[in-house]
Amino acid sequence: MELDPDERAMLNGEEGPAKQVAMDLLIRYAEALDADRLISTDNVAGVPGAVNEFLENYYGGESTSHDEIFSRYDLDSDRVVDVPDTEAGATRLQGKVEPKHWDELGTDQKNAELDRISEEFAADHDVEVLKTCTPYHAGNLPSYGEHCAWMESSAVVFINSVLGARTNVEGRESTSAAMLTGKIPDWGLHRDENRYGTHRIEVDVPVDDIMNWGMLGYFVGKHIQEDIPVLIGDYGSPSRVEHKHFGASAATSGGIELYHVVGETPEAETEASAFGPNEPEDVYRYDKEARREVYDELNAVGDDRDIDFVMLGCPHYSIEQVREASRLLEGNELDEDVELWLFASRKVRDQAEQEGHADVIRAAGGKMMTDTCSSMSQAVPPETDVVALDSAKQVHYLPAIMDVEAWFGSTEDVIDAAISGSWDGERP
Repeated sequence: MELDPDERAMLNGEEGPAKQVAMDLLIRYAEALDADRLISTDNVAGVPGAVNEFLENYYGGESTSHDEIFSRYDLDSDRVVDVPDTEAGATRLQGKVEPKHWDELGTDQKNAELDRISEEFAADHDVEVLKTCTPYHAGNLPSYGEHCAWMESSAVVFINSVLGARTNVEGRESTSAAMLTGKIPDWGLHRDENRYGTHRIEVDVPVDDIMNWGMLGYFVGKHIQEDIPVLIGDYGSPSRVEHKHFGASAATSGGIELYHVVGETPEAETEASAFGPNEPEDVYRYDKEARREVYDELNAVGDDRDIDFVMLGCPHYSIEQVREASRLLEGNELDEDVELWLFASRKVRDQAEQEGHADVIRAAGGKMMTDTCSSMSQAVPPETDVVALDSAKQVHYLPAIMDVEAWFGSTEDVIDAAISGSWDGERP
């Protein structure tokens, strides 16, 4: 490893024991990746110091301190250190606990309290507590070319592709170490040569709304897996929300961390610039038949059309999506047998409260929630058998996690189902 003087000083303990063990972790991590140096970052998104009852008991019980869990779990250290304030700009991502409705999501009081204390721990160490999978909807918008260290697959693919920032999908350990040191290994998508496209996707059917971008993303991830797709064809100019659903789906059915949309994303002004020195390894065509196959696959776990539950907000809703849900719900009431939960970041929720949309959602019988989602918290309302979802990502995960049937469609489809109590979505 090539270490600069500041990095060497941290490794030698000259900046305190916490930075020393964090630097030791990062060097072991870099060597495992065959990276020969570290780079600086001032934008880290993770879950530093998050504690639940399992971790507390694992490390000794109720007397276990947050410093001890951070040292042993986050930093993989045999030595317990006092955790200092973060060196890099740091954001706290989503978790499993909803702060106001924790009991409805099946969290017990002990874990709800531990989550609150963990949040205070992060804030006390200069971490901005956003508690969302969409930090870019809540004010954290990295700049083009900025080196970041982010967890959360849907957020990683968004900032890499739509903003042109640079990060790999990091874990709790690497992000916690990066927060203390401002360093991360220089490998993968931090490097120019690894950001060029590998596969060509010919889009031969109009893709012009959230539902269709989600289905296209699911198709791309399934076929491309962990490589870098380049899209050309009939897709107009996708909004950031459409990009969000495309990337989240592609990261779910595959492992996409970066994609290029020719003429739309910042590193794909032309097809030639998107591929750089690469020749396409393969070409895939997305047409009407492919679209129908994706729709059928996403709805393969739906049979009973009587809906019990509608979940919105995977990834967490933007304010534009909240406004659309409010518009569709205004003047209506949910079917008496249906629950609706809408998840967004705290900042988006606060804006929805100010604009009156939260009142509209509640008046219809729905609930606005933050910090988590049904898959993260592994929670649906009691006696839920059939759900309706406007997220390809959520419909991929939730049936397996919660053993429920699921229907996938547009936001209008799922809200109509919440009002009528019955699924009536149309196959494209």
